[in-house]
Amino acid sequence: MKEFAALFTAIDQTTKTSLKTRALAHYFTHAPDSDKLWTIALFSGRRPKRAVTTTQLREWAAESARVPLWLLEESYPVVGDLAETIALVLPEPETTTDLPLSYWISMLRDLSKVTPEGRKQRILDAWGQLDSTERFLFNKLITGGFRIGVSQKLMTRALALATGQDEANLAHRLMGGWTPDSTTYHALIEAEDKAADLSRPYPFQLAYQLEDAPEKLGSSEYWQAEWKWDGIRGQLILREGEHHVWSRGEELITDRFPELARARDFLPDGTVIDGEIVTWDGTAPMSFNTLQKRIGRKTVPKTLLKDAPVVLLAYDLLELNGADLRDTPLRDRRARLETVLSALPPEAPVRASGVIAFDTWQALAKIRATARDARAEGLMLKRLDSPYLAGRRKGDWWKWKLDPLTIDAVMIYAQAGHGRRANLFTDFTFAVWQGNELVPFTKAYSGLTDAEFTKITAWVRKNTLQRFGPVRQVRPEHVFEIAFEGIHESPRHKSGVALRFPRMSRWRHDKPLAEANSLDDLRAILDAFG
Repeated sequence: MKEFAALFTAIDQTTKTSLKTRALAHYFTHAPDSDKLWTIALFSGRRPKRAVTTTQLREWAAESARVPLWLLEESYPVVGDLAETIALVLPEPETTTDLPLSYWISMLRDLSKVTPEGRKQRILDAWGQLDSTERFLFNKLITGGFRIGVSQKLMTRALALATGQDEANLAHRLMGGWTPDSTTYHALIEAEDKAADLSRPYPFQLAYQLEDAPEKLGSSEYWQAEWKWDGIRGQLILREGEHHVWSRGEELITDRFPELARARDFLPDGTVIDGEIVTWDGTAPMSFNTLQKRIGRKTVPKTLLKDAPVVLLAYDLLELNGADLRDTPLRDRRARLETVLSALPPEAPVRASGVIAFDTWQALAKIRATARDARAEGLMLKRLDSPYLAGRRKGDWWKWKLDPLTIDAVMIYAQAGHGRRANLFTDFTFAVWQGNELVPFTKAYSGLTDAEFTKITAWVRKNTLQRFGPVRQVRPEHVFEIAFEGIHESPRHKSGVALRFPRMSRWRHDKPLAEANSLDDLRAILDAFG
């Protein structure tokens, strides 16, 4: 645990990528294999399940520190992190230990096998052996909230430096559904494993948002344009008679979309396609709301299969007949994709996401303006000579999304943030008018500057009407412009609608309360764009 704590300290004390990479590479060179495996798992989002409740942790920490529970509770929002709060209030450890990270994770995972009193004693014993930094990390592991400022890309780069392996190869190895229970460090990083390669997806290539005019990308003749669909990014893998479907978040979602199993009947073995999973009405994608009904379901009832059938809109071919095509230029990958898909019958669950023909950037801008009519979010721009690279690389792929939808709303509730914003009110509930009543319809917590959050926090503290735990009802006075990407009906909300990706785009100091939008305005947007 001491080596892992030293690694965390080295990473936490710098913002320089080079120093973080060097610290990680040193750790991957010297740490035990079991610790290296768990570190890779933690940094790639494979965290152990929560061992005990946060309520229990608060009570046990207050008891161990001999402080009233209310004092610990009051300290939490000031510190902004429960794991750090507990680490700070606990007394100095009675002893020290050199037990490795893997030991403590195993101990936490075994807590489900012991009585509640036994769990408490084991946690207290651990706190009595770990120093402040080790306790903080241990508490993070307990709560399942382990997050450190290290991207998987940076970790992969450090692994490449430590092992001498190719970074792209390592990125591919780290994809898929492995866990520390299903593999070893040697099997994951060092050994050849043909069986694992059968289901393993390729690292997804990602795009940056285009902020400037597309003319700055150079001549339009070097670029391919296609719709940016509003679905689930996925890879369809066909190898040795089996099929696998992976989401961009490295989640195996094969069983959630049984329609895609039919791809085995139409596509050659050794094929990997990158595309967008969308619900399909027979001629065009349906709204994201129809797809959302299927997200999270392990099994899909017949009614949903009928009412919200899915297809994969394919826009890239990564593997054909078992050959990796990622280094092949996009124009050639696209040509092969169209050849493979051209002979498919209408009932095949895969179809090409069409390339948009255009002569000039000005002409493409006019096409982009019709994206919502095509049930798309905007356009994707991809350089025709680009290979398929892992992660987000500036220059080759760009998202040229439509400007968001907006509505002016009134802030009616406020809640403090977390972490560095624990002392600021940053999470707000907004309402629109329905007659003379304000009806809440969405929450938002991003979009303002630190200075604006500081200003609104001072106002909230002076204008609180009621408190409901951490939430404060405030006097309705301030109007904010809320930007969002989509809207759909929602019987769970009092307003009857829900927004996709709401955020505050402007604080409307110029707009009086009475001029905020109404629920009728929201429904008009729903009718037009829902």
